[in-house]
Amino acid sequence: MAEGQQRGERQMDIDPGRAVEYIMKHSAEFAKAKAERVYLENFLRSKKSILMAKSSAKSVAAAEVDAYADPEYIGLLEGLKEAVEAEEKLKWMLTAAQLKVEIWRSQEATNRAIDSNAR
Repeated sequence: MAEGQQRGERQMDIDPGRAVEYIMKHSAEFAKAKAERVYLENFLRSKKSILMAKSSAKSVAAAEVDAYADPEYIGLLEGLKEAVEAEEKLKWMLTAAQLKVEIWRSQEATNRAIDSNAR
């Protein structure tokens, strides 16, 4: 039994190739999700300006209130919420895959050290 396992630590079975394949497969999806989020953030500013310009309010502050209350603006906020959620989910799944590779490297180094000490 390995020394680390005697102390109650559990060795994880990790396939680094599978983790890298996951990263490669989902990187374009992450990039698209991020692009969507950035686009919506910028489009919100444009939409706010358009809505403020349409407002019949007498002051800039009142026109801003009208813009923020507009159903189109609220709909864009909902879209932004969904875009951020999709981006963050993909980001953390990709991060987890990267961490699996790092854990595998660490386990392999530990195994090599144990094997060299056993000789």
